[in-house]
Amino acid sequence: MNSPIHVTRPSLAPLEEFQEYLKTIWESGVMTHNGPLVQRLEKELCDYLGVKNLVCVASGTSALQLSIRALNLTGEIITTPFTFIATANIISWERCRPVFVDIDPDTWNIDSSLIEEKITEATSAILPVHVFSAPCKVEQIKTIAHRHGLKVIYDAAHAMATQVKGESLLSKGDVSAVSFHATKLFNTIEGGACVTEDDSLAERLRQMRFFGFDTRKNIVDEGMNAKMTEVSAGLGLANLKWLDLIRSNRRAKYRLYIDLLSSCPFLSFQKIDPNEYNYSYLPVLFENENTLLRIVKRLNADHIFPQRYFYPSLNTVSIFKPQTALPVSERIAQLILCLPLYDSLVSDEIRRICDHFKED
Repeated sequence: MNSPIHVTRPSLAPLEEFQEYLKTIWESGVMTHNGPLVQRLEKELCDYLGVKNLVCVASGTSALQLSIRALNLTGEIITTPFTFIATANIISWERCRPVFVDIDPDTWNIDSSLIEEKITEATSAILPVHVFSAPCKVEQIKTIAHRHGLKVIYDAAHAMATQVKGESLLSKGDVSAVSFHATKLFNTIEGGACVTEDDSLAERLRQMRFFGFDTRKNIVDEGMNAKMTEVSAGLGLANLKWLDLIRSNRRAKYRLYIDLLSSCPFLSFQKIDPNEYNYSYLPVLFENENTLLRIVKRLNADHIFPQRYFYPSLNTVSIFKPQTALPVSERIAQLILCLPLYDSLVSDEIRRICDHFKED
């Protein structure tokens, strides 16, 4: 029996390198509360990414939550229906209403040309998602936001280390929320970060992640427990040293997939700029759902387990109704499949996966 292949596996530094950080934690006795490893990780990530402020938090979802709260958002927040449920869930959790805008049929990001028609007096922000790390039209969105006095939060869960025109994609908008979940390109087991060029906003985010305390332990703001632990930061520091190699390896695997599947008559692919993509996912689009389900059945029978990211389109989910029909997102959500892609996946396994796409 062939070994199972799942849609992703964590990219991990050698165990002995992580153990060195664990040793320092054990010796210091500092496990949390913005410890020295968290502070070091924040600095090293700022240097690596070329951003001004990065605030480590407990998860990508808490990064979104803190961003919404720190910007004092209320009312309606415009977002995309083609995303993981956490994006829309956290808007509702913060007692705002997600208003969905349809997506671009080629990039699968929010269609910026449709945003303005959804803006009302109740709109406070735009929350786009860089889907599979492909950059949204950040300049168009910036112009729209300025015209209407809106804040912009980017869900950059997929977009670690992605650049646009030579600058970090994470530096765009008022704040970008990043995920360091175990399944992401760069991981700290669980974790995330808020990235912003605004010093005062960064300071408020630091306070809010720690119950509203300032550095002198005065209560100066509302807050919650959204701190990253020292253990997570230690793994992040170990993994960061390997990130360039991980990105290079994934790019090569992505290209092998495209070479093997580009002639497949029932598949198409996300439109990307090869220099503005981090190759963290391998999404393919089927011509119809019956073909998708047939291929998934074949793959599963061979112990290969792809994932339907993102299905269904969130405008069709009952907890967010009433919403308007969004035909592009609904169609793509029904036809999308992410194939296995991770650092330890080998070429023979990719060929084994692609063999199941051959015509009978």
